[in-house]
Amino acid sequence: MQLDRIQISSAWKEALREEFKKPYFEKIRDCYIKAKQRGDVIFPKGKLTFEALNRVDPQNLKVVILGQDPYHGEVMIDGVLIPQAMGLSFSVPKPLPPPPSLKNIYKELQQSLGVIPPVYGDLSRWCDQGVMLLNAILSVKKGEASSHAHFGWEIFTDSVISYISSNLDGVVFMLWGNYAKKKIPLIDQTRHAVVTAPHPSPLARGFVGSGVFVAANEMLRRFGKEEIDWGKL
Repeated sequence: MQLDRIQISSAWKEALREEFKKPYFEKIRDCYIKAKQRGDVIFPKGKLTFEALNRVDPQNLKVVILGQDPYHGEVMIDGVLIPQAMGLSFSVPKPLPPPPSLKNIYKELQQSLGVIPPVYGDLSRWCDQGVMLLNAILSVKKGEASSHAHFGWEIFTDSVISYISSNLDGVVFMLWGNYAKKKIPLIDQTRHAVVTAPHPSPLARGFVGSGVFVAANEMLRRFGKEEIDWGKL
């Protein structure tokens, strides 16, 4: 694999250099190419596959919010279909409205911090403060949730989590739902903090009222880091 062909920031490219050389990553690439050759529509757009990493360099990282896989749908705005996936977990691009799970995230922000929810679902301004919005699986076929779960993406994103755990200090991992909580063994909790909650999906209960954003900022204070302004959306 030629590293210069991978659309990922130089900082992460160097940090994860050995991962790109491993057989599993070649399998991911092959699966992705074959899906494109079949004519599958893949979300997010190729240039946004590693957007979660590209938006936050390692030295600026404070918080990781882990999702499962990208949104697989589109929304019609003014007669144009716009993909919901933008390479950031739980986030959709402006001017798209927040999907159901994000609505519950907004409810929790309003209840615990008094944040007035915006009409759109774009969380990218959090990235500017050091929040990584990472999906465990980084691509999906249009209309088919978890359709790329077999590609091997989780091996790669597990390696991202392990790198953060081993090489950085004072990062808050926000793990919502049983799927995300399975990543806890990858995290050195003597160096980092883990904040768990039920998944924000309307199909689950308990996220609203969990106080996860307040808890994350409390942990950052303990680590001597500047809090996240969760209301900056």
